[in-house]
Amino acid sequence: MAQAPAPSSSPAVSPPARPRPLAKVAVAAAGLAITVAVLAMLAGLGSRWGLWHFRTGFSLLRWAAYGAIATVLLSAVAVVLTRPGQPRRGFPLALGALIVSLLMVVIPWNWQRQARNVPRIHDITTDTDNPPAFVAILPLRADAPNSAVYEGPEIAAQQKAGYPDIRPVVLDLPPERAFQRALDAARAMGWEIVAAEPAEGRIEATDQTFWFGFKDDVVIRLTPAGGRTILDVRSVSRVGGSDVGTNAKRIREYISRAQA
Repeated sequence: MAQAPAPSSSPAVSPPARPRPLAKVAVAAAGLAITVAVLAMLAGLGSRWGLWHFRTGFSLLRWAAYGAIATVLLSAVAVVLTRPGQPRRGFPLALGALIVSLLMVVIPWNWQRQARNVPRIHDITTDTDNPPAFVAILPLRADAPNSAVYEGPEIAAQQKAGYPDIRPVVLDLPPERAFQRALDAARAMGWEIVAAEPAEGRIEATDQTFWFGFKDDVVIRLTPAGGRTILDVRSVSRVGGSDVGTNAKRIREYISRAQA
């Protein structure tokens, strides 16, 4: 009598697991974060490229910040819903969106914080009693909203309160060598040199901010003092009531280079 075949001992094959679906909220958060970041960058670059007025750029930046706040909230929800172990995937997208949107909130907030903590002025000089005067740059500022004429004791008092370290510098060099040192330092700053007059001890230059492309003008004065030279610097914005500390920062960096 024939025997029945023995049952197979091999395990049953399970159907392949279905991939976890991508969470729509993570995709939405990532898309919104990219949109906000692009809008924030274009807010400044569009002003630099002449596509719109810088005040329009400020408005776009403000709306980008509002959008970033909404993106932070949406991204946080997406991070929770897609965290490891959850049925839907997209955690890297959600986390990336959260990081980008937080940056887009922090950068404008930090800018506003700096604006509140510095004097609301745009004309900074090492010599507030007798500021270096512009000569060659004056025609370039003909249409600038901000005057190149120093406004006097009120501005000087605000500068001394906000930037007490901005003072004349004595270079331990004779005038000829000091002038070359000052000119080399100006070129190293990446400024556009407008005038360099060794006989007058005067250098004039223009600098441009990266993001919004604001143009600020600089005049450097070198005064003989025995065998040494007194270095004075003045940096003035063409537009804007407050420079958010930009001119003082520029002068500090320049002086550091000139003294090196």
